[in-house]
Amino acid sequence: MQKRHNNKQQYFNEQAKTTQKFVVPFLSNFLDIDSNTTVLEIGCAEAGNLKPFVDLGCKVTGIDIACGRIKLAKEFYKEHKNINNLELICENIYNVKPSDKKYDVIVMRDVIEHIPNQEKFMSFVKAFLKDDGKFFLGFPPWQNPFGGHQQVCYNKFISKLPYIHLLPRSIYSSILKAFGESEGTIKGLIEIKDTGISIERFEKILTTENYTINKRTFFFVNPNYETKFGLKPRKLTKLISAIPWFRNFFTTAMYYVISK
Repeated sequence: MQKRHNNKQQYFNEQAKTTQKFVVPFLSNFLDIDSNTTVLEIGCAEAGNLKPFVDLGCKVTGIDIACGRIKLAKEFYKEHKNINNLELICENIYNVKPSDKKYDVIVMRDVIEHIPNQEKFMSFVKAFLKDDGKFFLGFPPWQNPFGGHQQVCYNKFISKLPYIHLLPRSIYSSILKAFGESEGTIKGLIEIKDTGISIERFEKILTTENYTINKRTFFFVNPNYETKFGLKPRKLTKLISAIPWFRNFFTTAMYYVISK
């Protein structure tokens, strides 16, 4: 599994395909996406999620704190016909002034679960959204089989072991070390253990920060799995999705469109 994550071109292509097939249609229920649309992605990495919007001629901004990934993004887009519509910025989002620009669409897919203090973040980022704008977020609830992102492990056995991230921190760390994972990988996985978010806590934050949920979908099979593994996306059953906390263990991806 680690090989896939190290192949940044493949990762870029997979992100672009998933967003084109699933995220753009999910958003299109609420607004027209065309050359007049302004789009911001926070935590864009190589900006694969932004490609469908760039292809449509949208005016697009990608921000990520990792300068190496922004550098790769610029390389991937250098021949794109709409390159002049794309701005890629290496910066901590908290160092960007929200008053500088507001957007029709904000996109965050598989990012919110990596951000410390999500309450502070969701309060801050609201200022980047136009009053009639839409905010797409997709993330894996922490308690799902691979909510700890252990699929990035080098050890094949550990990378395919569900729910291991739910073990107590000391036991989890010891197992990762015993199976040969590097200190960097262990540190990253423990950080995810600290920032992992449940459906209930996320929605509590939305309520506190006065967001409106326009649409939400519980996926039993993550749409991204179609791109990666050829598995057709499947929604969670209505019965299980209606049971708080219990549903987190079976939901591999949540999709939201929210607004102010």
